[in-house]
Amino acid sequence: MRSELTGSKEALGKFQFVTISGRVEFEDVGRVVKIAHYYSRAVKAGINLALKGVPLNDAVKELYRIIPYAFYAETAYKQALALIKNGGNKIEIRRRWIACKGSKADRGNRGIKFHVLEDHVEVKVKDPWGRWIVGRAYFGRKYLPLLRELEELAGKGEEGYGAVISFKEKPMIHLQIPLWLYLKHFSVKKPIGYGLIAGFDLNSDRLNVVVIDRDGRIVTTRTYWYPEVTRPGFPREKGKALRLNALSNALKFLSRIGVDYVVFEDLFLVKGRRRFTKSKSGNRRISRFAKRQLLTHGVIKSLRLGFNVILANPKGTTNSKEHEKVMKERGFDRHTASAYLIALRGLETNSIKGVRSN
Repeated sequence: MRSELTGSKEALGKFQFVTISGRVEFEDVGRVVKIAHYYSRAVKAGINLALKGVPLNDAVKELYRIIPYAFYAETAYKQALALIKNGGNKIEIRRRWIACKGSKADRGNRGIKFHVLEDHVEVKVKDPWGRWIVGRAYFGRKYLPLLRELEELAGKGEEGYGAVISFKEKPMIHLQIPLWLYLKHFSVKKPIGYGLIAGFDLNSDRLNVVVIDRDGRIVTTRTYWYPEVTRPGFPREKGKALRLNALSNALKFLSRIGVDYVVFEDLFLVKGRRRFTKSKSGNRRISRFAKRQLLTHGVIKSLRLGFNVILANPKGTTNSKEHEKVMKERGFDRHTASAYLIALRGLETNSIKGVRSN
């Protein structure tokens, strides 16, 4: 049986696509940079329009004056709306990029197209002021069969894909691949387990896991530490790699002991901004810790490895009378107690009752 993802409507909407990235070399990178300059200006202007509540169609007409291509203008305004939703009304646009939404009706994407060749991918970017700009993208050979199938589906009008060109260090292309297609090419078959459920608590300096059975009895607990990532000056990318490695090791362990369900917090139900403390070191850990990014990786990795994934409502799993009771009665630290309560939330979902994975 295929692995399943269970969660809120907000969460499921975030896991429709998986982004893959590749280096891209353009024949005329200057023209691409020009488009990115005006696209970023359109997003910045779109933020002001969004704060005023301007409807989509009216906003697109306004942004078309900045970047005269409707599909770029529409994508820019939708990104502006998303930025306000996630970050409030104080948004700074410091980088340049180009984005274009995907659509089945547009044979995949109107503004950024690709064609798979033998050892690389040809990329074409629509120039609002001239001809298409051609480039060569390199994703790695393992992705070429996936991209060939996506290109074929897009040509038939069966799938669309979003695309972004970024310029953080060197030109990169990022393609949004439908999740089902990504899993078709990269998932592995997992042996049927014993119906065990594992709850995860993701933190800046550690990963806590509690495994329970269908009766809610604790089977085992694990803590994966990476405290060095919170030290001042520790490289952000290295810290990210250590966290992802800990998550991978945890999933491998869970597969060995017969876990079929993994449960994470449904962070997409959590509204509002990060809560900072009086501790400078604590605030540093909070500001540098991309918890949703780690969650996204954990969900995709779990599905690839054949687990059923449940995103549970985190309300009450961190600060509540129930949380305090678990710590007192079981002698758990607060993070292990959270992982235990998250596992119990997963057990309460209908997807577990009477179902075995794979």
